Amino acid sequence: MDAGRPNLRERARHGRMWSILTFERLVTGPVIHLVYWAGLGVIVIAAFSVVGASIGVALREGSWAAILLAIPVLIVGLLVVGAAGLLWRAVCEFYVAIFRIGDDLAALRRVAEAEATHAPANSTHP
Repeated sequence: MDAGRPNLRERARHGRMWSILTFERLVTGPVIHLVYWAGLGVIVIAAFSVVGASIGVALREGSWAAILLAIPVLIVGLLVVGAAGLLWRAVCEFYVAIFRIGDDLAALRRVAEAEATHAPANSTHP
């Protein structure tokens, strides 16, 4: 076992705060959920502003030309907001996937260390 890493009994004694302070446990996974919902909130506010801007232009001008111009602006604006929502979801999922890969590698390392400690001492090498 690595001399610089605490064993399981020492980690249990120090508790959750110790695992966070020593980066044994990462807090980014749960935090990214909050960041995702905050980003979606900003995107929803942008959607409301697109709707408000297109309706405001149509009502302020009062002509048929302004109303006909407001409809495509509304449609394109909502499409852009929808694409931004999908892009934001993809970025957050990528971030979570990277951290899950790190967790899986840590689990594989623990399994390899456990197998190394239980391996027979006098194995023959060709």
